[in-house]
Amino acid sequence: MAFTKAAVMMEDAKKNTDDRAILSQALRFNHLFWTILQADITDPANKLPNPIKANIMSLSIFVDKQTTKALRSSDPEDLDVLISINRNLAMGLRDNPGADAPAPDAATTGTSATA
Repeated sequence: MAFTKAAVMMEDAKKNTDDRAILSQALRFNHLFWTILQADITDPANKLPNPIKANIMSLSIFVDKQTTKALRSSDPEDLDVLISINRNLAMGLRDNPGADAPAPDAATTGTSATA
């Protein structure tokens, strides 16, 4: 999963503070992933409810700002919030794999809306 991959790359960058190339690569990957996510939620074909789209967009704007801060900084602690966001989203998606599945209808459950 891309959230986990980005988190692992940033954790590696924290361990290799002498190598700015590792940091740059990790942050570029994270930025690219979040940019793709932004593009997806603004696509008219995206069926997520508007409040969820708005929350994702707000979070992605924060991630963009934090990514820029981490790129400009030499403090590996600036990666912590990005790692945390990506890990938490990965866990949430992993723990709720059927979140995007359609709700069962009366034909498949044997119930009726009027019952």
